[in-house]
Amino acid sequence: MTNRTLKEMKQVYKVQYKNIQKALKSYSDKWEKGSDEDVLAELLFCILTPQSKAKGCWSCMVSIIDKGLLLKGNEKQILAELKYPRFKYKKAKYFVEARDKFVKNGKAHIKDFMRQFKDPYEMRDWFHENIKGYGLKETGHFLRNVGFGEDIAILDRHILRNLKKLGVIREVPTHISPKLYHEIEMKMKAFAKKQKIPMAALDLILWAKETGEVFK
Repeated sequence: MTNRTLKEMKQVYKVQYKNIQKALKSYSDKWEKGSDEDVLAELLFCILTPQSKAKGCWSCMVSIIDKGLLLKGNEKQILAELKYPRFKYKKAKYFVEARDKFVKNGKAHIKDFMRQFKDPYEMRDWFHENIKGYGLKETGHFLRNVGFGEDIAILDRHILRNLKKLGVIREVPTHISPKLYHEIEMKMKAFAKKQKIPMAALDLILWAKETGEVFK
């Protein structure tokens, strides 16, 4: 199983290489060239994604942005746009609470705040502890989407299943404590280094292996 899965993974990387490189560049560009609103939108998008399809969640974000609700929409207005995410009442509340931490006088201010951290790990700890609805997975997803994913894992079910098939972990855990999350992350980093694949790309490869496409 391990050899077959590894062969499949490498084949996906070969076929999807250009799309993966394009995605990784879009993440770094989001930080380097994007606005505070662009970064904030990624933060809020990742509040919507748990147990929900990413594509549907992003379509909700596009609607929120297009209707001018990103910076000023109240909980009721945001809720009305959440057509696809599960647990939408809770997520609408978390969305507004998180958004308001980084909006002042009608303007988003998040990039300067993020620059104060010494590294992505410190950044991840803060967002994990201070943004409701954010586990380590969601925090990693956000940081990867704005260009800080080189050393951070996004351990959702499809990643864990593939890590087991690849022999990186023995079993797919039913519950991941922060300690176990970090242990698996270190194993994933070692595997990515051995395979000469960027850590930020590995999630996209395994996602494409499962779904046939590269997406946020």
